[in-house]
Amino acid sequence: MRRSTIVRATKWGLFGVLATQVAVAATLTGINRWRRRVRPRRSVFPRTPPERLTIGDNDAMIYTYGVDLYDDMLTAIRGARKRVLLESYIIKDDRVGHQFKRALIDAAERGVEVYLVYDGFANLVVPRSFFDFPDTVHVLRYPAFRPGVLLFNIRKSGRDHRKILTVDGEVGFVGGYNIGLMYANEWRDTHLKVSGPAVWELENAFVDFWNMNRASEQPEIDNIGNAEWDARFRVHRNVPELIIYPIRAMFLEAIDRAKESICITQAYFIPDRELVNALVTAAQQGVDVNVLVPERSNHIIIDWLARGQFSHLLQGGVRLWLYQDAMVHAKTATVDGHWSTIGTANMDRLSLTGNYEINVEIFDEGVAEHLEKVFDNDLSNARELTEDEWQGRPVAAKFSEIVLAPWRGIL
Repeated sequence: MRRSTIVRATKWGLFGVLATQVAVAATLTGINRWRRRVRPRRSVFPRTPPERLTIGDNDAMIYTYGVDLYDDMLTAIRGARKRVLLESYIIKDDRVGHQFKRALIDAAERGVEVYLVYDGFANLVVPRSFFDFPDTVHVLRYPAFRPGVLLFNIRKSGRDHRKILTVDGEVGFVGGYNIGLMYANEWRDTHLKVSGPAVWELENAFVDFWNMNRASEQPEIDNIGNAEWDARFRVHRNVPELIIYPIRAMFLEAIDRAKESICITQAYFIPDRELVNALVTAAQQGVDVNVLVPERSNHIIIDWLARGQFSHLLQGGVRLWLYQDAMVHAKTATVDGHWSTIGTANMDRLSLTGNYEINVEIFDEGVAEHLEKVFDNDLSNARELTEDEWQGRPVAAKFSEIVLAPWRGIL
């Protein structure tokens, strides 16, 4: 009798917690929708022009504005002679999306080998007909649902969150930009273009993913040659199927080695305990640690989950900057003006221990200097969140953060 009472009370308690979480999430979502209607975002924000850089034997360029990036990506595809490999988490059925679709079809009609990968779940709102291509374009739709997830098989978890384009093994692009009109001129993101031997690293990443996930009737990609090892330019890939997640370790190692400065830009910032402690430890050792995040991202619940870490970070000496009136979607970091990373991984569980992701790690003072210039320019459109302001937030906000805190382990 006593045991059944305890069990029943526990069930009702868990139900009450879940109901409260759902109510808080629904309230926040409703407020956010109302706010977007009465105060729509502006799409004007400071831009850092692309700048040509050198990494060893490679030429590089960093983009912070989608229009510039898409122009160069489309130019590369339109000039392709041998092979185009394009992988994108999201491709919108809009003017920009159709420009890329047309460029891929035209390339295939010229006799170029064309391969396209997109994520089925991320594009559920995009009509499937948009991804109907001629047979000359090889298309791989990463499944929206993999049955192994129901058996808690972590090898079958995660989305294909990567964004890669390579053309003829001569030029490659990687970074945070999805493909769509909204991303072209309304979001602040960061992408890298590289020309030279390092393109092989990106091409090899695409080929491995394609060959691992292709259907039996789809061609296997081979004969992409070999590349010389260049320790200044390294590509790290999270591969759930193989339970390989090196990007988190890359961040931890770089933060641990910091002596002077750390600059991090993140769209969705929900670092785990080890990452939070690493940032706080660096700050307490005299490192100038700065983290830039959107004040309001496109995912309101993720914003509130991220805020649950702010107290610890601010009290530990980490400086937090909130990007104003526009979505900053970049996933970049620099350390000590020497080390940099640009890629697709957010600092959250989904990216660091869940999704297929790709980040480039660069040891080059010129690249780090340019990214620090981008960071400083972004700060001109951001405000610093002080510890006093944060501690004075409303009780309702503190309550909501506590209620939603268990979700941090999921997202």
